[in-house]
Amino acid sequence: MLVRTRPAAEGPRGPLALAAVEHERDLPAIKHVGEVGKTYYRRRAEAEGFDDTAFVDRRGRMSEATIWNLAFWDGEAEAVVWPDAPMLVGTTMGIVRRQLEAMGVPQIVQEVTPEGVADLSGAVVMNSWTPGVEVRRLGAVALPDAAEFVALLHEAYRAEPLTTP
Repeated sequence: MLVRTRPAAEGPRGPLALAAVEHERDLPAIKHVGEVGKTYYRRRAEAEGFDDTAFVDRRGRMSEATIWNLAFWDGEAEAVVWPDAPMLVGTTMGIVRRQLEAMGVPQIVQEVTPEGVADLSGAVVMNSWTPGVEVRRLGAVALPDAAEFVALLHEAYRAEPLTTP
């Protein structure tokens, strides 16, 4: 047996540029190993000058990224927009959603297309590393600064009690 120790990994700080590719994970609602597509599409995106990849299903809807959930900010309605597509709902996403609700922040679940991202006011990715890393480009679409959105998601995450009553 070989045991290797090292400091905990830290995710990227952003802002990120994500390629958008058509891909659907097998059994997306279940976390499992053996998903070669995630690594393949991330490496392909990096070779094309992107940081990572966001997935678009066969109906043209954004779902998630390789190891991330996606969230968007609709500055007009001041609501968090969650993609309406099959995906793995991550633990961090669940925490953030629960605490945003407690904070009274509106949340919408709707279909988001790569073209429709241009109509939104910001985008982030989240996973167990972080409740929000800013995305500044999705495919060819440049996105506005989302620092306030990122701060809101981090605030929501920090509001989660460390223990349950």
